[in-house]
Amino acid sequence: MRAKTGRIPVLGAVCALLLTTAACTGGDDEGPGGSSGGPPSGTSTSPGAATDTGKGGGPGGDASVPLTAPELERAALTTDDLTGFQVSTGKSALAASGQPTADRSPCQPLADAMGDEPDGRARHTVNRGLGSIDDLGLAISASLSSYSETDAMKLMDGLEAALAACGGGFEATLDGRGASYREVKAAPLTVRGGDETVGWTTVATGEHGASPVHLVVVRKGATVARFMAFDLAGREPPRVPGAVADKQLAKVARVLAG
Repeated sequence: MRAKTGRIPVLGAVCALLLTTAACTGGDDEGPGGSSGGPPSGTSTSPGAATDTGKGGGPGGDASVPLTAPELERAALTTDDLTGFQVSTGKSALAASGQPTADRSPCQPLADAMGDEPDGRARHTVNRGLGSIDDLGLAISASLSSYSETDAMKLMDGLEAALAACGGGFEATLDGRGASYREVKAAPLTVRGGDETVGWTTVATGEHGASPVHLVVVRKGATVARFMAFDLAGREPPRVPGAVADKQLAKVARVLAG
């Protein structure tokens, strides 16, 4: 990303504050055309998920059939896909791993959304980090996960229920660290090409201070796209740019179509 000086200490503080593993994707910057050779470092496969290298999707681009890990990689955003953003792959060494645990079970879906995957039912997940070139400090995490379509729908239902139950906030822990999430409010974003979208804002508070964050989760059949926006400069409350979400869903549609 441009202007890396000072970014790593600030990113580390934000990662620790949010207890988020997804937002701390910040390994190697991609060159033109996407990631360079070698196996992708931003891909995870849930324990028990079959290793697959074949074709997912269905005949004629049936979105109800889960995409394979290689297909998710092809569908993931690259620097060439977006104007004004640099895309990174891989996971920052500052990031923890796993899923945060909420202090109240109704709020667990919101805590899960901060983790390596949107929740434990994901079969495969790829993560990308986006840094704005035009609005320095704005950072976006973008991930794609494959599910069974039934599990993807359950994920969205769980997020809706959690938003209704946890507006007053909740606590979460990960790797022995704790954070509070206050002012949990619905913040919808219209995303072209999605079947369902859930969006919300919250303010994370911990030993490193407070930071607002905006999360948007979009389902397209059996594929779930998750976006998380935060501002390393600590200025205005961040928002996931609609153009980023639209571009990601359009790329998923192209991979589904074969």
